[in-house]
Amino acid sequence: MGFRPPILINRLDAERLQRLIDNAESKDHAVAKLLEVELARGEVVDPEDIPEDVVSMNSQIQFTDLSRGRQMVRTLVYPHSLANIEDAISVMAPIGAGLIGLKIGDVIDWPVPNHGDVRLRIDAIFWQPEREKQFHR
Repeated sequence: MGFRPPILINRLDAERLQRLIDNAESKDHAVAKLLEVELARGEVVDPEDIPEDVVSMNSQIQFTDLSRGRQMVRTLVYPHSLANIEDAISVMAPIGAGLIGLKIGDVIDWPVPNHGDVRLRIDAIFWQPEREKQFHR
């Protein structure tokens, strides 16, 4: 497994993500296992204590897939919100699971099916619930 920087996770996000992991369908087990490892290694803090430069659920972020030289803007969402948000990426998608808890400037090596590892870098956070005082979103 490649490099993984320290991560910070909103307590409410951690609880909701654990429920997703516990109820994952068989097709999502591989991503659920990766996400569970991230939750276990992350520092969990109250929503009010999440810094503005950390990716939390429902954050709109710009990141670069350094392996493919491709920059994207996506909103990290729970699977049930995919249809409602135009630029959504699910936290249960292989790349989506690797974004939670990273901060601007962080680079992570993350496994994806059929491609080995990708290297992702967080470039910017355009919108974050905690920054907007939406602590329960």
